[in-house]
Amino acid sequence: MDAKELRSKTPDQLRADLVSLKKEAFNLRFQQATGQLENTSRIRAVRRDAAKVKTILNEKAAAAASAET
Repeated sequence: MDAKELRSKTPDQLRADLVSLKKEAFNLRFQQATGQLENTSRIRAVRRDAAKVKTILNEKAAAAASAET
């Protein structure tokens, strides 16, 4: 995921993306525990994508809070 495309999304879209990334991370962890995971680098990519989404959400929240004052 690119930060530019994340910044163009609304907070609701970002939250939906975060939920889907968390579900994917759960499924990947489950596959790893059962020995079915083939692409182990996907776990790291999903975790980083979730962190990017959280960062953009926090930036948008901080911008909204500073705009109110």
